[in-house]
Amino acid sequence: MKMTLITLATCGLLLTAWGCSTSHKVEVAPVEVKPIHITIDVNVKVDKELDDFFSDIDDAPVAAPEAPNAQ
Repeated sequence: MKMTLITLATCGLLLTAWGCSTSHKVEVAPVEVKPIHITIDVNVKVDKELDDFFSDIDDAPVAAPEAPNAQ
C-alpha cells in the first residue's frame, strides 16, 4: 500500500510539472524594405521678406577700394 501511494504521488507530481511547462515557436518572416518617396513643400516667404529688408543694402553703390599711395 505504501509503495502504491508513493508511486501515485510521484506520477501526480510528474504530470503536474508536465502540465505547467510551456513552449513557444516564433517564426521570423523576411523583411522587405521598400523605397520611401517624400515630398517637401518649402515656404519661401521668409526668404522674400529678407530680400525686401536688405534690398536697400544690395542696391547701394559699392565704393571702390582706394589704392595705396606709392611714394
